[in-house]
Amino acid sequence: MNNLLKSLIISVATVNMSACAQETPAEKSDEFRSTSTVEETRAQISRVRTDDIWWTVYGEDQAWNFKNLHRFMPTVSVYRDGQVKMLEEAINPAIAVFEIETEEGSMPFSDFINSNHTTLMSLVILHKGKIAFEAYPRSEPYEKPVYWSVAKVFVSSVLAILEDRGEVDVSNPIDFYIEELRGSSFEGVKIRNILDMATGVECAEEYVDKESCYYQYSMTVGDGHFDENSPDNPYELLASIEVPRYEEQGTDFQYSGVNTFLLSWLVEKITGMPFQDAFSKEIWTKIGAESDGSYIAPRFGVPVTHGGFLARARDVARFGLLYTPSYTAVTDDKIISDRLINLLKNEGNDKLFERYRDAGYMGDDPKYPAYQWDQIYQNNDFYKGGWAGQGLLVNPDRDTVVVYTGYFKEDQSEVDMLPILRDMMNSLYGDQ
Repeated sequence: MNNLLKSLIISVATVNMSACAQETPAEKSDEFRSTSTVEETRAQISRVRTDDIWWTVYGEDQAWNFKNLHRFMPTVSVYRDGQVKMLEEAINPAIAVFEIETEEGSMPFSDFINSNHTTLMSLVILHKGKIAFEAYPRSEPYEKPVYWSVAKVFVSSVLAILEDRGEVDVSNPIDFYIEELRGSSFEGVKIRNILDMATGVECAEEYVDKESCYYQYSMTVGDGHFDENSPDNPYELLASIEVPRYEEQGTDFQYSGVNTFLLSWLVEKITGMPFQDAFSKEIWTKIGAESDGSYIAPRFGVPVTHGGFLARARDVARFGLLYTPSYTAVTDDKIISDRLINLLKNEGNDKLFERYRDAGYMGDDPKYPAYQWDQIYQNNDFYKGGWAGQGLLVNPDRDTVVVYTGYFKEDQSEVDMLPILRDMMNSLYGDQ
């Protein structure tokens, strides 16, 4: 859970602006530059952990891994098709000069993201379907960084498309469609509660206790540390694992990638194809993407649908446009329905954050989580975050999309870009 009340004043022990040596957005070159030499690639891959969870490295090693997973990790493709839908530019100069407060004083946003205050790798901001700001402080535009849990809303979006067609009813329990789950801990859990992370099943994300429900699942898909003795079939595991109900379903929010995997399994059941192909068919082939995307699939070709999607930042922004009035910038089809958008804005389960509010973790700004989005805010910002610095922020009322990626510093810290970006977007586009 993000700390939504985090101060916009960023504490950094030492700042050396000259050490950053990054191009400002205005200086971004169109010339192709290779981002990793043969020697560097070999050295980086040799440092990938084999004694524990492979992604638990930080600092520059994590930054390299996040941009180069395709070099050392099995993947499955999400295909593009047709002509690229070029995104027009309508640069908003107010973004670059927006003042950000730091311990050393205020600085323009463009300087801030290029400074040692942040670990931001890429940022694309769209307004009314056009690029208002774009920067790649620690990456190249053609690179395909990982979007960890941001990937969860790709699954819910495909499922919502099937729902609009009448191929699934989310008021039904999951085992209505997936017979293998009858008799399991997930029997009787309504699909809508899985979408909202409110199953009541005790399977919260856990990366320490290897006997836990979640870690057992994570080993099957290669997200947790695994060896030849680890379970390797997520379908069989989730159909057989026995865990208790900690709460009545639909009454409490408990974040778990298992929920996302169950939804992607449901998509596979309904469509008769692997999830990545259903995602290709329903969305990625239709948005004029610049490039194929992919999911990491460390074990037996099963994509890590709860997180592990690789794509260009602009292409993820194209996906975000589907939730705005400017979807026509990338497709003629109304892929994401007004029904879903109105549901997200007005029909969430406002009970789900009660425990977190009572504990003082958040104020009244977030209304509820819904359909795998982490927060739907009072101003109708839709937000989905990813571990160690990614985010997708969409506001259909203001017709804005923000996509960003980053990584953890060596001490496992990061600057939380969400409150900074929300403050800037509210200030610049709040009256629109």
